[in-house]
Amino acid sequence: MPSLRKIIVQDFRNIRLQDLSFSSNVNCISGNNGEGKTNLLDAIYYLSMTKSAFPAPDKYNFRYGTDGFTLSGSYQMENGLESKISLKVSDDGKKLVRDDKPIPRMAEHIGSLPVVMVSPGDGALVSESGEERRRLSNAILSQMDREYLSAMQSYNRLLAQRNRLLKELSPDFGLMDIIDERMAGPAAYIFESRRRLTEDLCPVVAQYYRLISGGGEDVSLELKSDLQAGSLQELFASRRERDLALRYTSAGIQRDDFLFTMDSHPIRRSGSQGQQKSFLVALKFAQYEIMKRSYGFAPMLLLDDVFDKLDMDRISNLIGMVAGSEFGQIFITDTDKKRLASVVDSITDDRAYFDTVAGTFQRVE
Repeated sequence: MPSLRKIIVQDFRNIRLQDLSFSSNVNCISGNNGEGKTNLLDAIYYLSMTKSAFPAPDKYNFRYGTDGFTLSGSYQMENGLESKISLKVSDDGKKLVRDDKPIPRMAEHIGSLPVVMVSPGDGALVSESGEERRRLSNAILSQMDREYLSAMQSYNRLLAQRNRLLKELSPDFGLMDIIDERMAGPAAYIFESRRRLTEDLCPVVAQYYRLISGGGEDVSLELKSDLQAGSLQELFASRRERDLALRYTSAGIQRDDFLFTMDSHPIRRSGSQGQQKSFLVALKFAQYEIMKRSYGFAPMLLLDDVFDKLDMDRISNLIGMVAGSEFGQIFITDTDKKRLASVVDSITDDRAYFDTVAGTFQRVE
């Protein structure tokens, strides 16, 4: 399994320049809120996904007063060989280099360093729009399936063309028919991939939720898609007049959503804050499990303030779950250094501790 041995972070958010070496097992980063713990985990995520774990333009990750940032990671890969990944992001775009060879297309890199991140921002998966939940499904599937990523890119490119046509005073309907036909294949592949993912996740989410919460609630998730009513071309044909009036495409997989339920009720309405947090942690650990099965080895796991809003019983159950599973390299942040140490010391002797102040990280014993 890939293991991040060293990272160099320059001008990323509040991190001016840091050169850090990590344990191949568990790494603990402690510090007060706003000091940079999450920034470090997101830098690690960036090296895997070539984008932030959070929905914001790249420029918002530039350190104040700079015009870009650079990330460089040294990894031990699953075959035992060393590999170096460098990513430079500026107003001019992104430049990715692997072992001194430029990678012109970011998609060629996605999936080579599988990663799962659990963070307080995951609350948006329950409280915000379907876009957040689609982003999660895309993050999972694009790492495991290059064809899915290609289908998403093709669909989005054609969707943009279709929407431009719909805004014209006299659209070329012949061209629109061609676009509709070309969109059908990628849409069907994306829909089927999301459907299978939902089926795979359901029992694993339920299992992890019981382990974390210790409760008897029945949790589940369900895919909601326009394509459940028919093919994309059929949908487009039935809604063409509506789309012309709206001047945008009103049906398709860009409207897919995932319903999270507890005892058959939407969890955003029926679940307490602790129950919602437990569900979201269970969802991300289920993602981890599904990806581990797909790859045959464990992805990197980034746990950002994962104990926030969980009571001590849930924390204890989570500790037992981590200790009892075949996990790969883990990065954990927490504001409570003593709590973090008690958690990690119960898991392994192979760990590294870091204190964080104002974007500076100090390794401590």
